[in-house]
Amino acid sequence: MSNSADHDFRNDEHPIDPAIRREIEATLIRVEREHDVRILFACESGSRGWGFASPDSDYDVRFIYAHKLDWYLTVFPGRDVIELPINEVYDVSGWDLRKALGLLRNGNATLVEWLSSPVIYRADEDFMAAMRAAANQVHRPERAYHHYLHMASKNYREHLRGDIVKLKKYLYVLRPLLACLWIEQARGPVPMRFQDMVDAIVTETDVKDAIADLLIIKRRANESEQGAALPAINRFLNFHLERLNHTNGPQQPEQLDFSVLDRLLHDTVISGRA
Repeated sequence: MSNSADHDFRNDEHPIDPAIRREIEATLIRVEREHDVRILFACESGSRGWGFASPDSDYDVRFIYAHKLDWYLTVFPGRDVIELPINEVYDVSGWDLRKALGLLRNGNATLVEWLSSPVIYRADEDFMAAMRAAANQVHRPERAYHHYLHMASKNYREHLRGDIVKLKKYLYVLRPLLACLWIEQARGPVPMRFQDMVDAIVTETDVKDAIADLLIIKRRANESEQGAALPAINRFLNFHLERLNHTNGPQQPEQLDFSVLDRLLHDTVISGRA
């Protein structure tokens, strides 16, 4: 993305104000200094990473960090998260590498999303290549599937039953539902970018058009914008939620070699990249 003065970042699919980016990068440096860690990867999550931020959306910065070797050689492990105070602009937090790898072993869908974020603030290239390869090797589609199906069903039940709805809630049902369909079609780990799933999965022209119109509204309106229910999207949601809630979903892979995660932790810390 261009940082030129005449570039209007607000028209981007993943809008990051250049001044805000510089503040975030400075914050990451401060975190490293104050906590004596190295940040291996930092990205944008939430609506700016998904591709449907509103003008008043905050910045959801997520990162993976590693301590020096001695931190891992204690009887009682230390705190494995770093969380900065949340305000109306920033939500910044990170996971220690060992915690992140443990979550990857358990099929944590959120962590897998981070690895495909279209907005990267910091990335050790060797580490990211190894991390993405490990995520593919230990992919747990059945865990991710049930995570997304629960999210889609809950958000639909709680927010999209009326004639007038908060429009952003459509996207908070559509995105996890499309993630379920992505997994059902055996496409691999779910990407963060919403449009990637729309392009690959949605074939009905009226639904695609309704989603495109919804994205325009969401990117121009505030988070609280309300509007009339959207029939084409409602039909799509009703059909697939009803169907998916009456199927078992994907099965757990028969054999997964989790030793790749131990090697990644060892190599990252011992090699000095941490």
